[in-house]
Amino acid sequence: MTRTYGGQAERAERAEQAGEIVISSDGLPEWLEPVARAARTIEPQQLSRFLPPESGGRQSAVLVLFGEGDLGPELLLLERAGTLRSHAGQPSFPGGALDPEDGDPEGDGPVRAALREAEEETGLDPSGVQVFGVLPRLYIPVSGFVVTPVLGWWRKPSPVAPVSAQETARVFTVPVTELTDPAKRATTVHPSGQRGAAFKVGPALVWGFTAGVIDRILHYSGWERPWDREREVPLDWRPRPA
Repeated sequence: MTRTYGGQAERAERAEQAGEIVISSDGLPEWLEPVARAARTIEPQQLSRFLPPESGGRQSAVLVLFGEGDLGPELLLLERAGTLRSHAGQPSFPGGALDPEDGDPEGDGPVRAALREAEEETGLDPSGVQVFGVLPRLYIPVSGFVVTPVLGWWRKPSPVAPVSAQETARVFTVPVTELTDPAKRATTVHPSGQRGAAFKVGPALVWGFTAGVIDRILHYSGWERPWDREREVPLDWRPRPA
């Protein structure tokens, strides 16, 4: 079972003895505290209209990792390889399906899976990540994944890069200032007619599940700035050469 403890020393000692994952917001940078506060109260329906079915679905987790780079607060993302069977070429959070060794899906399993997958995909050192929150489970109908977003603070940054070209095309960070820039925001319209949030960041168009989670985090943390929701962008968008 995942527990939240008070003091830092007490957390470390108990976690080591019990083999548990510690979730703590102690010591977070001040700018990240609004996200931690939102994570404690947010309800599933506030994140998405796609909620897990009563039974079925493949349990998975993603790591929503906040760090601090040269341009200030940032998020770690990756671009999935174009040869993958699902979500090929799409920017996403590190993550994937739970393995048996991750443990109980109702307990530590999603947190362990998010950290393990991030390490396997990007080479991230999990020991430098402080998990400070877990969001409600969401559902991706097209793939049948039941996804738990795990919130992390990149307390001790480590080098990251694609570990396997068969799975990951590139690993990159996006400044939060770009994600909150109204000029970078748009709405995608899927061929099915479904509309969703999108972010045009550098050579990437972040859309789908990942963009939806980012959009809700920005909103409920109070970081969102007014933007033109009628601005639409096709899913094959690419930046034009200067």
